Amino acid sequence: MATALAFDIYGTLIDTHGVVARLQLLVGEQAAQFSRVWREKQLEYSFRRGLMQCYENFDVCTQQALEYTCQLLKFSLSAEVKSELMALYRKLPAFDDVATGLEMAKGFGFYRYAFSNGLKSSVEALLVNAGIIHQFDAVVSVDQQQTFKPNPLVYKALAGNMPQPGGSIWLVSSNPFDVIGAISAGLKAAWIQRQADAVFDPWGIEPTLVASTLPNAIQAINKSQ
Repeated sequence: MATALAFDIYGTLIDTHGVVARLQLLVGEQAAQFSRVWREKQLEYSFRRGLMQCYENFDVCTQQALEYTCQLLKFSLSAEVKSELMALYRKLPAFDDVATGLEMAKGFGFYRYAFSNGLKSSVEALLVNAGIIHQFDAVVSVDQQQTFKPNPLVYKALAGNMPQPGGSIWLVSSNPFDVIGAISAGLKAAWIQRQADAVFDPWGIEPTLVASTLPNAIQAINKSQ
């Protein structure tokens, strides 16, 4: 029976704070704060749009979050600079352990999805730039369902991408909301705790397993089969 691993992209495989180096040239010592607020608002806007059933794609959420961050931190960036920052979101780097983890997943015979809130075209561009797109059997975007994680609809739709019916699906994500969403929808889920001080939401819904790196998560999933 086939086992599929659905890898979250932003924050799990790809470092969303890879824009900090460029931001340091634009906003100086507030670069890290700018990046953090931008990411937090990006997610908040996707959650709100999902709840309101007022869908706009993830690129729109990212753009609007950038506008909010500029206003909040009082930076008047030009339209050209904002366009440059948006373009950088398609060129963010992968974490150092990603190539090894994905190759390990291939060696164990797992079917591998890239599973993201992002538009398929944006995610594909990101994976190409990171040099890892060849590691995936399919790129699955929630845009097909016109909503966002953690709506149960997007997790249940993953089954339609399985190479054969009846296989099991694991979500692999560093985002607690994503892990909780997947488990609530009936999937297994591995939480990648990328920072030692990261806190998992105390909802009484625990990850199937926890690992500090992607290779450790893949090994643990394989042992659980």
